[in-house]
Amino acid sequence: MTRRRLLVSLGLGVLLALAVAGVVRSAAPGNRTDPVQAVAAGLRCPACQGESVAESRSPIAASMRQVIAEQEAQGRSPQQIRRWFVDRYGQEVLAQPPLRGPALLVWAVPAVALLGGVTAARRTLRSRRPDGDLRHARLPPSRDRPVGLIWWLAAGGLVALVATVAVAADRLAPTAPQQPPADAAAVAVRLAQDLEGQQRYDAAAQMYREALNERPEDAVRLRLAFALLRAADAAGAERTARELLGRSPDSPDALLVLGLAQRTTRPPEAPATLRRFLSVAPGHPAAAEIRRLLGS
Repeated sequence: MTRRRLLVSLGLGVLLALAVAGVVRSAAPGNRTDPVQAVAAGLRCPACQGESVAESRSPIAASMRQVIAEQEAQGRSPQQIRRWFVDRYGQEVLAQPPLRGPALLVWAVPAVALLGGVTAARRTLRSRRPDGDLRHARLPPSRDRPVGLIWWLAAGGLVALVATVAVAADRLAPTAPQQPPADAAAVAVRLAQDLEGQQRYDAAAQMYREALNERPEDAVRLRLAFALLRAADAAGAERTARELLGRSPDSPDALLVLGLAQRTTRPPEAPATLRRFLSVAPGHPAAAEIRRLLGS
């Protein structure tokens, strides 16, 4: 009996070790020492292929890491920060989507095996009691052997099941390539708008440039021109406004940016540009302020 109990104890130890390892592997968040890196590792870089925000060196990823650091400093939890990104950019921004279907086995099977192992361990410990041994001794041999065989088969099955799930965990869990790529231009524009709201206009202009690399649209270029103007880069704002006016000569917003930029770069030409702006868009929200600047 002593040898049999030793074998039972060893089997239970293996079962419990595999179950605990499976649960730990399923729940492991990655890097616990640096919360910013841990959150960044769970987000996909929109400008890269197969890289997380933690790994990427792109400007978009750098800005996303900065946002994570700022929100973490404000006391937000990793779950709240991830939700902030999902609300703005959709589920595509996550490196791994929420577990569904077969992927739930990565959590469920180790937990069930652990529960079964604990239950079996309790029953084994009870069998060591004197009264338990007496009851066991009274059982006919024909009943004792089938029960022992069933117990060993069940224990072996649980061990095999946990080991199979541990090996197949990477296949069961959804991977990033199954997700559609995030819209890099949309992410860059939204990040730029958030940066403008923080009055970080230089960083916002950089994000608009990144968006233009992905989506060379005049709407994005106009946002860049305004960001440059607010960042006190009058020369850059003037160049961007002239590019817009080259395609749309009567664009009110492009004329507005150009005229305001010229007040720094070409003061004698600024009044004529701003008057042209007023003639093209007299009802523009900025028209009243421009009239005040011109003294008319």
